[in-house]
Amino acid sequence: MKNPFRKKKISAYEAIHEAHKIAFGPLIFQAARTMRDLGILQQLEQGGTEGVSAQTIADNLELSLYGVETLLESGLSCDVAEMTDDGLFTLSKIGHFLLNDTMTQINMDYNHYVNYQGMFYLDEAIKAGKPAGLKVFGKQWETLYQALPHLPEKVKNSWYCFDHFYSDSAYPDSLPIIFRNQPRTMLDIGTNIGKFTLLAAEYNPDIEITMVDLPDQLQNAVNHVESAGLSSRVQPLAMDLLDEGNGFPHGIDIYWLSQFLSCFGKQEIISILRRIAEAMDVNSTVYILETCWDRQRHVTSAYSLVNTSLYFTALASGNSKMYNSQELQACIDAAGLTLSQTYDNLGLCHTLFECRK
Repeated sequence: MKNPFRKKKISAYEAIHEAHKIAFGPLIFQAARTMRDLGILQQLEQGGTEGVSAQTIADNLELSLYGVETLLESGLSCDVAEMTDDGLFTLSKIGHFLLNDTMTQINMDYNHYVNYQGMFYLDEAIKAGKPAGLKVFGKQWETLYQALPHLPEKVKNSWYCFDHFYSDSAYPDSLPIIFRNQPRTMLDIGTNIGKFTLLAAEYNPDIEITMVDLPDQLQNAVNHVESAGLSSRVQPLAMDLLDEGNGFPHGIDIYWLSQFLSCFGKQEIISILRRIAEAMDVNSTVYILETCWDRQRHVTSAYSLVNTSLYFTALASGNSKMYNSQELQACIDAAGLTLSQTYDNLGLCHTLFECRK
């Protein structure tokens, strides 16, 4: 397994400084987000290299001078803002990306709206093996996937933007691979809102697809399929995938699982894959699209992935995470499948595992 997190040689003073950055991390996050959302970062950008005063920003945004100064001083401490010799404020390179980089914006919104409150219960989730933080949205659900269709719009939209931003980048690279042998049928397992189903149906006008997901979630996918006029080739199959009594349709050419196995614990993954293996024939292929933190080109990707695992712990399921490739390989083997091909660097950060019986 490749370890992207190399050991760093730093002094004791640097180490304690980094420790304090972690200790104040939640406050810094909210300060930076507030500077972005209130328009302060935009004001700094407009001020250019000459800079802008805190008073001017306060006047332009109709905010108190106290509030603007407090946020700017926090921004100085985390290098989001910089100060000229004349005491004016400018936008740093870090601040530029917070303001303008789409991926950074999506990640920040996702962590604020979806994760922030629930992370207070991370220790409880670790001890119980259940998503204890999910109760901030209501106590009636066991997993976030049951809750997702019913969450507040800002929470739901942030979740979908985060999820789709990464998968959308990998889908165009995946389609030529899975369709190279002219499959006739596909099972989209964990279809979510049916986004990949729609892309696959448009890519291959002869493919017949069955979408599988929880009933509430599946209805969104059905609505999108109907709107696209593809109901004649796409059918829904409502299923609780954790119920080991539920088998999969037999003899399908492609069993497709995109960003899906990370939603489950290892024994649940093995159960799902084993039931797929039982349904496969000699011509069937399983394609697993996941983001493995040990197969990333950049350490920033690995950093984001391993810390996204905390979302799965505290809010989503309580027992899943972003797996490394060796862990997925072990689950594939345990389910009686054979990994025949691996495709790395699809889209921003995905790996596609091709498996046969």
